[in-house]
Amino acid sequence: MTDEQRPLRTRVFYASGSVSGNVLSRAFTLWLIFFYVPPSDRDDLPTRIPAIGLPDLNLGGFAFPDELAPRVVLGLVLTIVRIVESVDDPVVGYLTDRTNSRWGRRIPWILLGTPWWALLFAALFIPPDGGASLTNLIYLVVIVEVFWLSSNLSGAPLEALLPHIAKTHQHRVTVAALQLLFGVFGAFIGLSISSLLVDVLGFGSMAAIMAAIALATRYTALFGCWSYAKSDDTPSTPGFKRSVRETFANKQFVAFLPSFIFFRIAEIMLTALFPFYVSAALSTSEVFGRNGSDDAGLFTFALTVIVIAGVLVGIAIFTPLARRRGNAYAFRTAMLWSMGGLFLLFFAGFMPGISRVAQAAVVIFAIGMPLAGILMLPNILIADIVDHDAQRTSTRREGMFYGSQNLLEKSASAFAPLLLAIVLLAGDSASDPLGVRLVGPVAAVLVFIGFLSFRGYTLGEAEPEPSGEAETTAPPAD
Repeated sequence: MTDEQRPLRTRVFYASGSVSGNVLSRAFTLWLIFFYVPPSDRDDLPTRIPAIGLPDLNLGGFAFPDELAPRVVLGLVLTIVRIVESVDDPVVGYLTDRTNSRWGRRIPWILLGTPWWALLFAALFIPPDGGASLTNLIYLVVIVEVFWLSSNLSGAPLEALLPHIAKTHQHRVTVAALQLLFGVFGAFIGLSISSLLVDVLGFGSMAAIMAAIALATRYTALFGCWSYAKSDDTPSTPGFKRSVRETFANKQFVAFLPSFIFFRIAEIMLTALFPFYVSAALSTSEVFGRNGSDDAGLFTFALTVIVIAGVLVGIAIFTPLARRRGNAYAFRTAMLWSMGGLFLLFFAGFMPGISRVAQAAVVIFAIGMPLAGILMLPNILIADIVDHDAQRTSTRREGMFYGSQNLLEKSASAFAPLLLAIVLLAGDSASDPLGVRLVGPVAAVLVFIGFLSFRGYTLGEAEPEPSGEAETTAPPAD
């Protein structure tokens, strides 16, 4: 089956699957830490995670703290749970690569995993106790662990369909741009709409609405590309150990991984920062009679809309850049640009004569534009790596590559909540915002480390761009 047999509508439906993933992942990242351990000066919100006492230690005259603060406890728990759960990613990828069913390799997993994924997200925001308790901590560990597993069962097989849905460089750039557009829409729901819902309906109702939207949009994407997803039905042949060994023997894959991993850590930190940034840096700012202290949800909504607007502008910049100069060049450009914007976040609000809100808006918009390239291009880079690997090994292991990427990305990015919690110890309130301001530079350093690694990636030279894409509505051969 050639790529030209895949009609544009199939690629559009497939790309629309980005809505669901972004709805839940963005809402999760934005609100989970804030929900369980709100800022220290928010007396209207309860802390739901307890502090953990430590043994009395005094080494060399240095006295250790008597207890771990609730946010540090939460960061440690999320880190450990994420690392444990990430082990299933290559296993799920391997199993989907080897699946042999009348619905192909990927569909059964998406069908079964999606309802649990949505239901468990809603459960995250209805803890058993209203205040800080060990029960809440245990509940969170269990629900988060199973939530991430079901997310993998539902999302990884859909992700692994990309090389099958689009096989040329130009079509992959098109699909990736569409995925980002749909992803921006999903991020708008998960970040911006969730912020309004929290203010109007509360956290529990917000989570239920987000879960329902994610369930509906993921099934819509699956049914829209069903025939072509079903035709991805040739199981991979190597055993598990050989698949793992050959995956990590691919030098292009090894060069790409750190760049993606370190960016994801930075992105998670930045997303989770927004509510804290409003409370600490913009609490006394007023816009149209609203202020950051009394209208934190509205201000958070505004910041997320600004970053999304930046991403939309960035799509118009990085899509043609990837077509003309190749995926690798566009990815490097996006990383360098984002580093500059993240460093500037520390200084937003210091310029005299200009409101803090205006300064924050300009910097966040500048950060949003390169995010488009960094969010859009990794899936194309992996698809190129899959093709390169298939030429070497004569078998296709999309699931194993995406699963291995997710394993290492999750294991490393699991440290993002902990790293954020540690940085915020330097100050998370309006009277002491140093920790909040330091998050931007710390994230910039992480992106720079990824940039250095990506210099070893050599695939992705752009093909000559055709005058137009040949679209057809011919049905697949079942």
